[in-house]
Amino acid sequence: MLTTYTKSSRLILPLIILASISTLFAAPDENSKEISIFLIATGLLGGMGMFLYGMEMMSDGMKMTAGNSMRMILEKLTSNKFLSVFVGAFVTMVIQSSSATTVMLVSFVNSGLLNFTQALGVILGSNIGSTVTAQIVAFKVTDYALILIAAGSLMSLFSKKETVKNLGYVILGFGLLFYGMKVMSDTMKPLRSDPTFNTILTSFENPFLGILAGAIFTALVQSSSATTGIVITLASGGSITLEAGIPLIFGANIGTCVTALLAGLNASRDAKRVAIGHVTFNVLGVLLFCFWIPTFSEMVAQTSSNIPRQIANAHTFFNIFASIIFIPFTGYIAKTIIRYFPDKTEQRDIEKPAVLHLDEKLLNQPEAAINSAQAEISGVVGLMERVVGTLVRPFFNDQEQSDIENSELDLKTGLNQRLDKITFLNEKISEYLLITSRGDLNSDQSKEVFSLVSTVNYLESMNNMIKLRFDGLIKSREDSDVNFSEAGQREILDYHTKLVKQVKRLNKFFNKFDRAKAEKIMEKGQKYKDIEEKYRLEHFQRLSGDDSESVATHQLHMDLMDMLKQMNIFIELIASTLLSIEENQA
Repeated sequence: MLTTYTKSSRLILPLIILASISTLFAAPDENSKEISIFLIATGLLGGMGMFLYGMEMMSDGMKMTAGNSMRMILEKLTSNKFLSVFVGAFVTMVIQSSSATTVMLVSFVNSGLLNFTQALGVILGSNIGSTVTAQIVAFKVTDYALILIAAGSLMSLFSKKETVKNLGYVILGFGLLFYGMKVMSDTMKPLRSDPTFNTILTSFENPFLGILAGAIFTALVQSSSATTGIVITLASGGSITLEAGIPLIFGANIGTCVTALLAGLNASRDAKRVAIGHVTFNVLGVLLFCFWIPTFSEMVAQTSSNIPRQIANAHTFFNIFASIIFIPFTGYIAKTIIRYFPDKTEQRDIEKPAVLHLDEKLLNQPEAAINSAQAEISGVVGLMERVVGTLVRPFFNDQEQSDIENSELDLKTGLNQRLDKITFLNEKISEYLLITSRGDLNSDQSKEVFSLVSTVNYLESMNNMIKLRFDGLIKSREDSDVNFSEAGQREILDYHTKLVKQVKRLNKFFNKFDRAKAEKIMEKGQKYKDIEEKYRLEHFQRLSGDDSESVATHQLHMDLMDMLKQMNIFIELIASTLLSIEENQA
């Protein structure tokens, strides 16, 4: 994060100088009627540059400060569609970006942490949350912009605490945002009396032209808040009317969908549906309102005598009303989207490893990249569950000896193919996490990436141990041509069942992060160690009693139980590592 701002901050001073000079000389004297197009253009561009940069800095600072907490809220509090709307509004209000919320949603759905219907409610809420920025911008605080810039700069440059630094970026972003507004407003004062300029702005009162302009500009800057803020700035300078401003903010709601569409291009089917749902809600909302803009304008005009405040209120009312209208129909809209974008039927092929969730386009978005890695690790755990589930079958004659998914393969071949696939996926996940770690991560995100890397390493160690010992154990079984004692068989199968349950708990943890599940794995892991010691003691008692079957299978029994015990230890270590992830998110 600091690196990004350090590099980008080189642009701030030239922008401020350019914009300030342009503002000072845009109208050389009060009696002059000449307008310098060059100075006005540079002033507008400089002011807009500061405005957009300030908004980005403010949003990024918010995300760095609260991103992980917001991610946890999204993950855990979206079971009810009405609650989902509230959560979406709250998260977007905090991180100051509906696009970021939607991208986060796409990654959550792609990773299986949220379903499509849950995500639709959050989308509606994110539209409401995005209006907070406009309400803040509508306040006339431009006189304090330089104070905010000074305070934010001091905090971000000299504080050693990361939280204070990030807060400094937020304050600095606010300061640049408001100073950019002041520059744009002052620069445009000479244009108030220009007939051509007034004609252009008045043309936006045509709903379709205004919506189109707002959509295009928002798609370019990828921020509806930025578009709304600039519209409010134009209004504060007397350059634009409420009737012209409303179509522009309607268009901004459509243009902001571009970010989600880009994020969903290479994502899962459900994630693509999230992006489509975002477009559907926003386009339908605009269509519902665009034909009665005059009536809507009259209603909004009653809320304030100040046009900038009226535009901010119009933005808020539009999104609240649209959300209220659509909430009851989220289920129907979800079914309709699924109908036209059905799931693709894919045949699982255990021979061909395939990466399902690692999207390189998300590497510049740490939250989304981490979610993608978690989803891929969950797939590895699922494979490991199938490996562990069949691990003891070859040692018992009464067990099924064909592969659990492909009856044409024998059990041993299928198991080895899965082990190879796990190795392949672990390598890909490790590479992805390494690239993610080189990005602009806060301390919590860095810890989370480290924990995931450790998890992958434990899974690979577990995988390697099975590869190393399984074939040898099978050969010992075939060479001995003897069966376990009834008691020995019961002990092995019982311990194996408990181990399978451990892997299932691990898989459930990844499907929905839950501290209680990880704690239960650790609790059961310790209990299973005691059980393994008890079974070991009972086995030696049978040896002392000269049990022929126990004597004949002694080494195989000990080696097999030891392999199962080691796997239990690895699962316990993974659970301990995952607890640190859950603590970071909390």
